[in-house]
Amino acid sequence: MERRVEAVIFAAGEPVEIIKIAKALDTEEKTVKTSIEAIRERYLKQESPLDLLILEGSVQMCTLPQYAGDIRAALALRRAVPLSRAALEVLATIAYNQPVTRSFVDQVRGVDCSSIVRSLAEKGLIEEAGRLQIPGRPIAYRTTALFLRSFGLDGLGQLPPLPEPEAAPAEGSPLEGRTDILDFD
Repeated sequence: MERRVEAVIFAAGEPVEIIKIAKALDTEEKTVKTSIEAIRERYLKQESPLDLLILEGSVQMCTLPQYAGDIRAALALRRAVPLSRAALEVLATIAYNQPVTRSFVDQVRGVDCSSIVRSLAEKGLIEEAGRLQIPGRPIAYRTTALFLRSFGLDGLGQLPPLPEPEAAPAEGSPLEGRTDILDFD
């Protein structure tokens, strides 16, 4: 069973749900999970450059981080261009509030974010989560498994907590009742 599970994970090339592996191999999810742990232990014992990455009920074969430079050089991969501060803000807004529309992101940031949202989708960090059932049927976006892998997260539950909002302004303050001011610093 262990070899069958390993073959499916290898052939998938992307995260595959553990439950789908169990159904495909006509076995229980618990058996697949046990096989995954055995494979990981074997890789560790053999000092293999491979590992299995568990992502919210899915599993993907990957290489250990210390081999990234070798792989990049051998495959002549370009170094990933870092995301701009604006792109990181849009990505954080989507990650913490998903699924959200682009207009929600625009409202939070106070500027048009259509090109950033499009760029993040092209990079595979966000994807369409469906359309809202309101006039215009806007697209709702969510983060992807690539987002989780890129930031070293097993799931959205590992996102750092948001800072507590500052105390309410004193009565009579010019900021009293303002909900259009958001501070991300």
